Amino acid sequence: MEQKSKSFWKRRGLKLPGSISIVPSLSSTSSDDFHTNEPVVIGARYTYNSLITSNDPSSKPVMLPSQYPTSHHPSSAKNSRVQSTTHESTTKEKQQQQSKKKSHTKSKSHQASFNAFLKDTNDEWSDDIHESKERPLDLNKETHHNEELTKASEAAEAVLSAVSSLDINPTSILPRRKKSTNPNGIKDYVNDLLLDPSYLLKWINLEDTKDAARTRKFIEVLSVSNVDLVTLRSLSWSGIPEELRMMAWQLLLGYLPCNSARREITLARKRKEYSDSVAATYARGTAGLDQALWHQIHIDIPRTNPGIPLYQCEATQSCLERILYQWAIRHPASGYVQGINDLVTPIFEVFLSAYIDEDPEQYDTSKLDTKVLAVIEADSFWCLSKLLDGIQDNYTFAQPGIQRQIATLKELVSRIDARLTQHLQNEGIEFIQFAFRWMNCLLMRELPLRSTIRMWDTYLAEGSSEGFSEFHVYVCAAFLVKWSNQLQKLDFQGVMIFLQQLPTQGWQEKDIELLLSEAYMWKTLFHNAPNHLKQ
Repeated sequence: MEQKSKSFWKRRGLKLPGSISIVPSLSSTSSDDFHTNEPVVIGARYTYNSLITSNDPSSKPVMLPSQYPTSHHPSSAKNSRVQSTTHESTTKEKQQQQSKKKSHTKSKSHQASFNAFLKDTNDEWSDDIHESKERPLDLNKETHHNEELTKASEAAEAVLSAVSSLDINPTSILPRRKKSTNPNGIKDYVNDLLLDPSYLLKWINLEDTKDAARTRKFIEVLSVSNVDLVTLRSLSWSGIPEELRMMAWQLLLGYLPCNSARREITLARKRKEYSDSVAATYARGTAGLDQALWHQIHIDIPRTNPGIPLYQCEATQSCLERILYQWAIRHPASGYVQGINDLVTPIFEVFLSAYIDEDPEQYDTSKLDTKVLAVIEADSFWCLSKLLDGIQDNYTFAQPGIQRQIATLKELVSRIDARLTQHLQNEGIEFIQFAFRWMNCLLMRELPLRSTIRMWDTYLAEGSSEGFSEFHVYVCAAFLVKWSNQLQKLDFQGVMIFLQQLPTQGWQEKDIELLLSEAYMWKTLFHNAPNHLKQ
């Protein structure tokens, strides 16, 4: 049996970026064929080809890369010879020659070029993938990562030496986190907090916060009997203090009542409703579930933030699995779509951090009391539902919301950076080829999770619907233009790989705030003047 070659990403030592399935166009399928095929999991996959042809009923069926006719182009012949040597040669020398020759050349058909790129890079996300006990990638072994770490270490040493010369204790600069007496790191006042997040306000010590003056303003707004959402949004745009983020998010999403007198009874009712729903759904265990839907969620959960210990805990994965399954069966118009599994993680992490005094990303949720974990799970479900209610057309058939966003993004970038747009066009790169994931996952696979959480402060301040749909497009425009100089020097394959592996691993809060500021500037210029987008 022939041994399967290493994937595109493993050969280059890169992290897994996700995938887009290549399937025949839905528009070319007859109604009779549709009803005779096997049941399809609604929304389980998003596909590039179905998106670009869904609005064109006259379009021809999109072929798989393996179905393309043999080309007489010299480069195609060369690739054919390389592929034949893969099967015939068994020596190490020929394998090395084959790997050197195996590169994407420009084709007359940009569609074929992109599909070839997908076929070469899509193998990691097969449903039949078997997880290895060993981590397949080690980013620290990469040369460019080592260079960045070396530079970062030198910069850190320079800062520490400057601080020491001023005779200042570096640790005193950081906010102090009060440690609980609970051995599992759970806050001492957790029982009060479970009833109503408002109890947190009386336990906050301003001296332990990063910005005491700003935190005091939030406490003043949140302490009144009826919270003014307009004032809260205004404050939240520039970031929410970590200690108050859970309460602020629940208010901004419309889950926590603004009237303090209604909070305890409302939370108790919603949490019981979720608990009863889960109990009824799992009454016969996983055997009683929709197996196709459950299977897709079950295989996506371990892929969610694989580098963060929190999301590799079995207790965490079970919570996320139940949340996603419950949401999917309550929203049959869209069902579960790959990418929604990413959207629940910032909510879950923010809510977890409110109940513990440790780093949530390193926390083992099996140490939590079951009632605390149940509350976090229920609150995360309802807040995810509130968030997705505003962008649900991103996940219905053909995902029209995402198509509108990508069209707007293309118009924006063409006005902001015409040279970049022209370069992408010359290379045969369509915006949907890279921006689809930006819209579907809200840039979560391009940014560190902590950066995403900070960005969502602003999105929620904009309004849960407007922030995650309209303002997000301006953020994506600012994000793309940020890499304009690098992208204009790359060809098709270079651009695609660069956009899959953006150098954002070290981004801090200031980087996100700069990105948000640039996005706000573009929104101010173009949002209320749509004619400016027309050429």
